Amino acid sequence: MARQLRAEQTRATIIAAAADLFDRQGYESTSLSDIVGHAKVTKGALYFHFAAKEDLAHAILELQAAAAQRLVADVEARGCSSLEALMRTTFGIARLAVDDPVPRAGLRLATADIAVRAPLRHPFTEWQDFATRKFHGAVKETDVHADIDVAVVAHSLVCFFVGTRVAGRSLEPVGRLPRRVVEMWILMIRGLVPVHRRPRYLTLATQLEREIRTG
Repeated sequence: MARQLRAEQTRATIIAAAADLFDRQGYESTSLSDIVGHAKVTKGALYFHFAAKEDLAHAILELQAAAAQRLVADVEARGCSSLEALMRTTFGIARLAVDDPVPRAGLRLATADIAVRAPLRHPFTEWQDFATRKFHGAVKETDVHADIDVAVVAHSLVCFFVGTRVAGRSLEPVGRLPRRVVEMWILMIRGLVPVHRRPRYLTLATQLEREIRTG
């Protein structure tokens, strides 16, 4: 039991070190030797758990997917409107990126040229499907204009969110991401939501950012 616990702790240490380096340096610029040094483990310990760098990347993407699934389950349990659920989910992903290097690295890995292994789906595909469902719900709930092209809007939202992080990585600290998500939603709300419903969702965007800021 003690040996198994040590093995699990070593695996977690390696993943955390790899995630930190993948996020800061990028996948291609990080070597297994870099990860060994950063994790302060032997090469043998790393190879015991991961045969290749791609295996580490996949493990991080799996952890990111699990964190996102827990987030969605928590949001869905609230029973809120479709648009609110979508907003809460994007802010939740932003919070994960700010607080945890593993989901943050997963977001960067998702933009790299790495094949996602089945049954795991690419995170952007998952997010676009989720956004599509929620925008369809928001149309039915009359929270967005009835004539929107849901597929186009869902795709644009994912690109907007991912692009905000990709651009921000070079320009500003990750702690700025929640503010950028507010700015994103202000633009989206003004373009998609009928005037009489906008105050509710504009207020919600500011509230969700404040919740991240105050912990």
